[in-house]
Amino acid sequence: MEIPEIFGELVFNDAAMQKYLGEKAYLDLKKTTESGEALSKETAAAVASGMKNWALDNGATHFTHWFQPMTGITAEKHDAFLSPGENGAAIMEFSHKELIKGESDASSFPSGGLRATFEARGYTAWDPTSYAFIKDHTLCIPTAFCSYMGEALDEKTPLLRSLRALNFQGLRVLRAIGDNETKKVLPTVGAEQEYFLIARELYEQREDLIICGRTLFGAKPPKGQELDDHYYGAIKPKISSFMKDLDRELWRLGIFAKTEHNEAAPAQHELAPVFTGANTATDQNQLTMEIMKKVALRHGLVCLLHEKPFQGVNGSGKHNNWSICTDRGENLLNPGKSPENNARFLLFFSAVLKAVDLYQDLLRISVATAGNDFRLGGDEAPPAIISVFVGDELDAILTAIENDADYHGKGKTKMQIGVDELPAISKDTTDRNRTSPFAFTGNKFEFRMPGSSSSIAAPNTIINTIVADVLSDFADRLEKAENISEEMHTIIKETVVSHRRIVFNGNNYSRAWEKEAEKRGLLNLPSAVDALPYYLKKKNIELFERHGIFTALEVHSRYEIALEAYSKDVNIEALTAVDMIHQRILPAANLYMKDLSETAVNKKAVSKTMPTGFEETMLRRLSSLTATLLKETDSLKALLSSLPEGNSLPTARYLRDHVIPTLNRARTAADEIESLLGRQYAPFPSYAEMLFKI
Repeated sequence: MEIPEIFGELVFNDAAMQKYLGEKAYLDLKKTTESGEALSKETAAAVASGMKNWALDNGATHFTHWFQPMTGITAEKHDAFLSPGENGAAIMEFSHKELIKGESDASSFPSGGLRATFEARGYTAWDPTSYAFIKDHTLCIPTAFCSYMGEALDEKTPLLRSLRALNFQGLRVLRAIGDNETKKVLPTVGAEQEYFLIARELYEQREDLIICGRTLFGAKPPKGQELDDHYYGAIKPKISSFMKDLDRELWRLGIFAKTEHNEAAPAQHELAPVFTGANTATDQNQLTMEIMKKVALRHGLVCLLHEKPFQGVNGSGKHNNWSICTDRGENLLNPGKSPENNARFLLFFSAVLKAVDLYQDLLRISVATAGNDFRLGGDEAPPAIISVFVGDELDAILTAIENDADYHGKGKTKMQIGVDELPAISKDTTDRNRTSPFAFTGNKFEFRMPGSSSSIAAPNTIINTIVADVLSDFADRLEKAENISEEMHTIIKETVVSHRRIVFNGNNYSRAWEKEAEKRGLLNLPSAVDALPYYLKKKNIELFERHGIFTALEVHSRYEIALEAYSKDVNIEALTAVDMIHQRILPAANLYMKDLSETAVNKKAVSKTMPTGFEETMLRRLSSLTATLLKETDSLKALLSSLPEGNSLPTARYLRDHVIPTLNRARTAADEIESLLGRQYAPFPSYAEMLFKI
């Protein structure tokens, strides 16, 4: 396999455009993607024709507007290129109108009250900044999705709005400090994707995995991850075959799949791509999750993307590595070696610190789901308290700035930004902090809280927006300043002094940190239900409106959608648990008790002196456990029958405070029953089988 030859062969990228579009159409389209200039009707027609010819030459028969509604997955409606021609002949057509705009039933997607059921019209609009691609013989055109009145109904639209805001405010700051060459500021993202692989035949016997994506029951296996032997271990042949196949599929779609390895938990793995623009990275991560699932099935496997598919071992996250770059290839979060670059770095670095401190709630909301609640705070994931890790060297520099003191690092240098020489801040001069939710890792920030199944659009929309907001304040001050160097120094110092509380380099898992965070006034929002109401805070709505990300109506809709998703997820899990208890666990226990009873009777029939202690002891234990399980199941059913109407905040709180604890108690009894059953009585595949059988 020649990787360069197959890479991007299913993508309508620059090389394909230059081949299939005329020079004028190509240059006009590049202007649109790079500077936002409107696309003429003639250019759109040329692009549609060239895109169709390229797609047909690569085996496509259909086209679709590929969009990202607020369901966590992508959506598509396929139309054939086929149209009737003269004399009953068939022709292949694709117009500029079909390229630019599509229509979908908006009422059938989550809208949070933006659309009534009878108000069905919604539109998909071509995003020319994302490359079209071919998947399953279908030309996929990345699009935004909006309602009839123009409200955003998807994840892409607010992300694009946030990119515009960050670019505008970032350029203002750069212009104010003397950079007149940069034409664009854009965030780059690398999303590390964690996932589990288990045997397909075992998956198909687990109703909880099929319906809920995670195991609701499962006794702890004799071995978990305590030996640390899976992490970075030799990759098993079956998994290696899957990874090679996955790489090929992703490379053909232009996705720079780069790093793959075994993760900490048994059966858990990770894939990391090369950094790219935030919009492209978001599209590609959605594609990656879809392709993972398809490729796994070819290999007799199932890819699990839930945040916590197995209790007692690490869950899966999606580490969102974020930085800011210019169109000239400069990373604005690269410490650099020269004084002016360091001053610029500290300005943008301090902007991120301030943004994270001011909008801790929005960052927490961006990862708030029922599934992620099971993961956050575990040994593999950061806690729900937002803080920033900066490392020892940067921390010392911040201290020096705060105190107008000498920096005692690699030599003594007075910390007067833009006046005296600054020390070059070397990369990787300190350890990584795996417990930190938001860690600076050399030239980027790693947001470790997103869940493995979620789109990275929401976290990146929030990061872009909050940083843009702080940069707007910086730009206001710099544009009015008489002495730019002195104003930069003042801004950085004031920011460090006011927002140093968000910096924490220690163990985020410790109880001491929880107490310290409380003293500092940092938010602790342990569950999605705690976090989501902060969506509606006045400061947050004003933030979104100020930068054109959401209207107040759109904010309310997303709040309602998130609450509804949480409530439905928990309710479905509870209903699934009731089914599994009644249809699998209790019958399996009863069958074993029946056999135990018959064995005891037969022993006594043979000889009254034959011991039956084992059978009688097991019968007592199982009888007690099944009674407890039945009691908790009845309680669970009663709670569900009394569920508050609608998908409001009271409903979500009711589910969190009453249904989940009851479900957990039922699980405790069920898991103990499973541990006592003989293998032939097992109601479903065990943890040991699923985690270690490949």
